[in-house]
Amino acid sequence: MLSTPCDLIIDAAWILPVAPVNSVLHSASIAVADGRILTLGDREHVHAHYQAGEVLSLPHHALLPGLVNAHGHAAMSLLRGFAEDAPLETWLSEQIWPTEARLVSADFVRDGVRLALAEMIHTGTTCFADMYFFPEVTAQEANNAGVRAQIAFPVIEFPNAWSANAAEGFHKGLALHDAYRQDPRIQIAFGPHASYSVSEQDLQKILMFSEELDANIQIHLHETAQEVAEARERVGTTWVHFLHERQLLGPRLQAVHATHLDPEEISLLAENNVKVVHCPYSNLKLASGVCATTALLDSGINVGLGTDGAASNNGLDILLEARLASLLAKQQNGNAAALPATQALEMATLGGARVLGLEAEIGSLEPGKAADMVAINLSAAKFQPLYNPIAQLIHTTAGTSVSHVWVAGECLLDDGHLNTLDEDGILRAAREWRDRILA
Repeated sequence: MLSTPCDLIIDAAWILPVAPVNSVLHSASIAVADGRILTLGDREHVHAHYQAGEVLSLPHHALLPGLVNAHGHAAMSLLRGFAEDAPLETWLSEQIWPTEARLVSADFVRDGVRLALAEMIHTGTTCFADMYFFPEVTAQEANNAGVRAQIAFPVIEFPNAWSANAAEGFHKGLALHDAYRQDPRIQIAFGPHASYSVSEQDLQKILMFSEELDANIQIHLHETAQEVAEARERVGTTWVHFLHERQLLGPRLQAVHATHLDPEEISLLAENNVKVVHCPYSNLKLASGVCATTALLDSGINVGLGTDGAASNNGLDILLEARLASLLAKQQNGNAAALPATQALEMATLGGARVLGLEAEIGSLEPGKAADMVAINLSAAKFQPLYNPIAQLIHTTAGTSVSHVWVAGECLLDDGHLNTLDEDGILRAAREWRDRILA
């Protein structure tokens, strides 16, 4: 029997495809060619039918889809640990915004994004969504590193480091969209900061452009109880109802945080196929509230996971977010069976892909999809004895045991070594920014 040539075969102790069935394949293999998955399953079958240029044996590893960080502010990694133990409004107005006004530049964003990329790749993220100043720098750095990204350019009324006003933000952002229109890894989205910081006129303009360009919109929505209360005073209703009345709720809208929703608002999000990004660690650290994850999922809403920025999280580990999401759901529901490990893993992979509209390309290990994959070494004592690989990934510090990362078949992390980033240079730049910020 003739074998089909391929680029790579990986033999792993466990393969976790997530879809079409979220199960565990034991002693399995996967074949990759031209950046795409050809097949996966029984090891003998794969080797009998495919001849690889490279065979990689991972006898103690779980192989799973690349993780998707569906919301963050990558450059804010340079502010990790800078402002601690303050509620959101104080944290932003008295600590973060003044520091950003003083220091944020293209250089700041470049070095901060590189630091974030190094951390995300080391912990298994292959695709991230970002919303921050100088989005053209973030897009370029993500491309250089070989990572997938949705870059949402900021639309903010007040002057900032990147734009004098919303009009300039639109001008620059639309040019950026044109520049990456055909890029296979980078997609450009609209990033209105929040309903309260963007005019109604500009929100309507975003809706028009989004429909015309088939581009996503990512917005902070119902992040705190104070935000909801102030909306009632300002516009006489909540921001969810405000957006619904103006036909801004729709399948391209990605609502970040969504920690304060009543049942009627959840129904509105579900009816309009709005996507939600749950950022459990950041919400807990800022005491912003807790997303009603199971209620959203039960309503048919796609929910992905995000880290938010490292300034309000201190880390960019999506498996940690999955663990927190699972534990919070169990506590909220008073039910230890709520949001099981399999569902948490799906949120960290295929759930995030669905939020970004990329589920046909990434999020699961299926023939025809891009070979975005992560290998995690489960040989350490903290994983033993190992009965259920998925449970161990979710309920331990598995993000620190990522050994290999591939995007479209390209190896970005090889046995713990970054192939596309200069880690020493990144860390040196981070120390220089620390000294400058402290000064």
